[in-house]
Amino acid sequence: MTQSIAPLAAPRPAVRLSRPRRILRTAAVLSCLPYLGLKAAWIAGSHVGIPEGSTLLDDRVGMAVINGLSVLLDSAVIVLALVLTRPWGLKVPAWLLSLPVWVATGLLAPIMTGFPAQLAVKAFGGGAAPDQGHDSFLHPWVFTVVYSGFILQGIALGALFVLYARDRWGHLWRGRVSELPVGVVGPAHRALAVAAAALALPPLTVHLLWACGVTAGLSEGRAADRTADFYVLEAVYVLFLVAAVAGGFLLAFRRGRALPVAVPLGLAWVGSGAVACWGGWLSLASLGGVEDLADRPTPLMSLAYAGQMLVGFLVAAIGAYYFAERSARAARRAA
Repeated sequence: MTQSIAPLAAPRPAVRLSRPRRILRTAAVLSCLPYLGLKAAWIAGSHVGIPEGSTLLDDRVGMAVINGLSVLLDSAVIVLALVLTRPWGLKVPAWLLSLPVWVATGLLAPIMTGFPAQLAVKAFGGGAAPDQGHDSFLHPWVFTVVYSGFILQGIALGALFVLYARDRWGHLWRGRVSELPVGVVGPAHRALAVAAAALALPPLTVHLLWACGVTAGLSEGRAADRTADFYVLEAVYVLFLVAAVAGGFLLAFRRGRALPVAVPLGLAWVGSGAVACWGGWLSLASLGGVEDLADRPTPLMSLAYAGQMLVGFLVAAIGAYYFAERSARAARRAA
């Protein structure tokens, strides 16, 4: 007989600031410093890491504004590290904490996946630019320093959030998919999963084609500047689109019944964050003024970015509904 995996009462959470958590918190804070240092230097007018002739020097005011926003975003990692390791962090409303962590997960996960893959490709002789005469907008060492810091941030912050979430919400993802109580997933979840899968087909197709070398739909400048890094990045977009749709589908239709509930939830969380946040970022970037017509995103590129952003939001909604329903059931049983 299938038993409900919702407990009679949610356990009282408590933060145990163990040595591993202190180490992870310190690592998260320290890994922000190289990026924040570079951004602060650029805001102050330094050209460290920026070669002469870089397009970044064309609009100094715009660069200062973007760098200022970047400083605020990366500083949020330090705030999150404190929230996840202090007792008062348990009093933060769930949505107020989950949203920035979801965004951080979405922005960092593709970097954590793609950058090591790009390095591996280069190690085996790939990655040479087709147009060696094209000016680089940053020195190569900047990417190594910044992305290495991002990867450390992702590892440290991700581990801290898993530990925090286990203490506060662990009772909501115990058991296996087959043990989910009736009503936790229903018609609304399934409708969202089907809509996400349908909307994922166009961006999934074009990213897959671009990863395989097809240039149709790419801007002239983007097609001319393709390197092995470009192909790896397109493959990463495909990977996270598949992860998002698979996580939402497994959860909504209760497939993979022997799987722990944490598996589809993890796929939905990471996949939806990656495709929504990067789709949104690329969509915003495409709205900015680009002087060179060859570098302006094509309508197909813009549609692909917007489509993957919508897929991410739909899958995130499935997860949000799941946690809301499980929390409500736990509260009713505790009453």
